[in-house]
Amino acid sequence: MKRKDFLHLAGMGLGSLVLPTLPFGTRYIDPAEALQEGIDVATKKQLADIALNAAKSGGATYTDVRIGRYLNQFLFTREKRVQNIANTESFGVGIRVIANGSWGFAATNDVTPDGVARTAARAVAVAKANAKIITEPVQLAPQQGYGEVSWKTPIVKSVFEVPLQEKIDLLMQVNGLALSGGANFINSAMLAINEQKYFASTDGSYIDQDIHRIYPTFTVTKIDKASGKFQTRRSLSSPMGMGYEYLTPTPESKVSGIVTRYKDRYDMLEDVRNATADVTQKITAKSVEPGKYDLVLDPSHLWLTIHESVAHPTELDRVLGYEANYAGTSFLTLDKWKSGNFHFGSKLMNIEADKLQPGSLGAVGYDDEGVKCGKWELVKEGVLMNYQAIRDQAHIIGLKHSQGCCYAQSWADVQFQRMPNVSLKPGAAKLSVDDITRNVQKGIYIIGDGSFSIDQQRYNFQFGGQTFYEIKDGKIVGMLKDVAYQAINQEFWNSLVAVADESDYRLGGAFNDGKGQPGQSNAVSHGSSTARFNGVNVINTARKIG
Repeated sequence: MKRKDFLHLAGMGLGSLVLPTLPFGTRYIDPAEALQEGIDVATKKQLADIALNAAKSGGATYTDVRIGRYLNQFLFTREKRVQNIANTESFGVGIRVIANGSWGFAATNDVTPDGVARTAARAVAVAKANAKIITEPVQLAPQQGYGEVSWKTPIVKSVFEVPLQEKIDLLMQVNGLALSGGANFINSAMLAINEQKYFASTDGSYIDQDIHRIYPTFTVTKIDKASGKFQTRRSLSSPMGMGYEYLTPTPESKVSGIVTRYKDRYDMLEDVRNATADVTQKITAKSVEPGKYDLVLDPSHLWLTIHESVAHPTELDRVLGYEANYAGTSFLTLDKWKSGNFHFGSKLMNIEADKLQPGSLGAVGYDDEGVKCGKWELVKEGVLMNYQAIRDQAHIIGLKHSQGCCYAQSWADVQFQRMPNVSLKPGAAKLSVDDITRNVQKGIYIIGDGSFSIDQQRYNFQFGGQTFYEIKDGKIVGMLKDVAYQAINQEFWNSLVAVADESDYRLGGAFNDGKGQPGQSNAVSHGSSTARFNGVNVINTARKIG
């Protein structure tokens, strides 16, 4: 891109939307640089072998090497202006070792034979220093080596190959539709990520992976001139492990309902038209009366509830107290799992972890410890069955192998246990959303995720949403506003009485699930079909208490 074109598009302004926090070693690049090939696989293998040998000669009993090139593109617009365009690249190597029974880690962006050798020696020195204060040595679950293998997100077209002008034109068209429909404010964005990751270890694996993710989004705002109050509605898109084809909807991708939703493709223009109509309706919508309601939760909403109330509590490091200082622990303590009969939820609660789910953010062939990915049950018919564990945790819960959920946000960060895709399995019997709502006498249908809070043990929580519809005597009778529901985790999941079938199953997710100190970001999806929960406490978020 020529400089004058960049100035024309970007206006050199950051605007109200800011860039996500970028990992250490990130540099801004010209968009064309993202299309250039990095170093070839043969060179990566040579560099990895240098690191492996250097660590072994220094006294390491185990070593893994991650050579990573991370590409990001961020496009932000507001009303009739482009707020910001940023293209970034980060390239370097992270080396993790075990020496004297302890972990050590070091990283560098000097990806040369001398640079990786020095970094390997530094990782060994760190491990030996750490070994002086450990209480017991690291126990790694055994892991076979896979030799030279590769995996790639099965995309049709990379977002980075699409001309910048075409993507900007789409976002400006989105903004134009909102403004012409009566919105006062509209911002839209498109984020794309490409992780080019090479992994090698003393187990004998040399794994090359090419991972792609995309997230188109917007927020529409309308002000009521009479009262000065405003309402907003965000997009119902999901961040996905796909290419630009995600923005090419098909008739098969649409899920009918009170608002059109999408399974594996997304119509950004149709969604912004609906969103603009929604904010107009929300201005005059009835404020909810607090009380007990049966809730019908759309997958665009339920993904976040699953994320916070199921996926985080089943992280084994959180259960063991390793995350207590940053993001809390978990009420799903080991004694509940050991009992074999802890009823987390009703018999319809079947929760599965899956690192291979097509289109998901967490889909990879191998994790950042070189473990081949798969899926496993966390909750079966309401009973807690398992946790999320990596190689140095597996022995704690009697596993003979890792579950393949280790991840680092960049080459400069040490890998640790991160959440895989965690999803509520659809109902086995044929059941539509209409079937679910037909018998609801007093209920609320919630679409889209909103604000939330949850305590340090993931026990008590509160969730909002984007749009809310009153259900009376089996029929949707109008829109509500100021809705949030409160519950105790176990009571909430035991109130699950219906789950729609596979035809309604959809993914939601987050680009930036935070965890760890120093903090790292992880992309993860959560799927479900529409589900019904009976007798949940609903509050009015606009009313003052006392």
